[in-house]
Amino acid sequence: MRADPDSLRPVTPLTAPSVVLTHESDLDGLLSGLLLVRLARARFGTEVPLQAWNYQGWRNRQMSDRVAWVSDFTFEPRLDRPGWLVVDHHAFEGRPTQARLIHDPAQSAAGLVYGLCREAGLASPVLDRLVHLNNLSDLWRNQDPEFDLATDYAGLVKDYGFWNLHHLIAGDPERLLDHPLLEVMAVRRRVENPIGYDWCARHVEAVAPGVGVVHTSVGDSNLIVHQLLDRAATPHSVLITLFPKANRTVVASIRSLRGEALGVAAQLQGGGHPNAAGATLPRSVTDVASAVEYLRECLHPHGRDADLLMRSGQLHL
Repeated sequence: MRADPDSLRPVTPLTAPSVVLTHESDLDGLLSGLLLVRLARARFGTEVPLQAWNYQGWRNRQMSDRVAWVSDFTFEPRLDRPGWLVVDHHAFEGRPTQARLIHDPAQSAAGLVYGLCREAGLASPVLDRLVHLNNLSDLWRNQDPEFDLATDYAGLVKDYGFWNLHHLIAGDPERLLDHPLLEVMAVRRRVENPIGYDWCARHVEAVAPGVGVVHTSVGDSNLIVHQLLDRAATPHSVLITLFPKANRTVVASIRSLRGEALGVAAQLQGGGHPNAAGATLPRSVTDVASAVEYLRECLHPHGRDADLLMRSGQLHL
C-alpha cells in the first residue's frame, strides 16, 4: 500500500530530476536511491547523479537544486518545492503544497520507490526479492523466518560502506542478490554475534538517565543491541553504539523499544524512526572517548555535577 498525502489534489506527474538524494547509512537508502536513478533513466532517458548523505550533512545541505528526487529522508518544508519528489516512511509534520510526497510508515523507502518502478514496468523477480528482504531488515520484522538472511543483506552496507558497495555492484542493484560477500556476513553472524553479545552485555556505560552507550567488539551491533533491549539485559531503555569513520567523524546509532530513540537523536541533531535513529556527532568529536563525554553533556539533564554522582554510584538511574 502506498499512502500519498497529496491525494486530496490531483497527483502531479513526475518531473525529470537533476539529482537523486538518499540516505547513506543503510541498505534502504542504497536500494531506494539506485531505484530512483533507474526510474529517472527509464522515464526521461537521462543519467541522473546520485548523492548519499548522513544526517548531519543532510541538515546542513543547501537545497538549491532545480528538481530533486529524495528517498529515505523525512519530509520537511525545505523539500516542498515545485517538481520535487520525496519518498519516505519516517514520521513528519505538515503536508506538502508543491512537492509530491509518497509516504507510508508500514513500508520501507525502497518498497515505496519500487511501487513507482512497477508502474513504469521496471519490476522483476530479482528486484521483488531484494525489496522483500530490505523490508524485513529495515522494518525490523524479526519474526519472519528470513529475518537473519535479511540482516545479512543490510549488514553489507553497514560493514562495507555505501560507496564501496555501490562501486562493487557498479550501481546495479540486481548484483546484490546472492552476492558472495553474503557468505562472509552469514559466518560472522553465526560466530561473532554470540561472542559480541557476551562482551557488550558487560560493557554498557551510562551517559544519562535511561541512556547507555554499548561499547562494541565483534558482531552485528544492531542485532546485539536489539537483543540487549529485548532481554532487558541492561537498566537502560535507550542504547547507543558509536562508530568512528575514516574521516574522523563519529556516528551514533540509537535504539529503543518504546519510541524513545528518535527523541534522543533529535537532541543530537539527528533523525530516523521512533525506535531506530542516528546522528553524526560534531567534527570536534573524533573518537569514542570524546563521543561519550559529548553525549553526557548533551543528554544529561542535570549537568556535570549529577553526571559525576551518577558515575560514582550516588545518583541512581
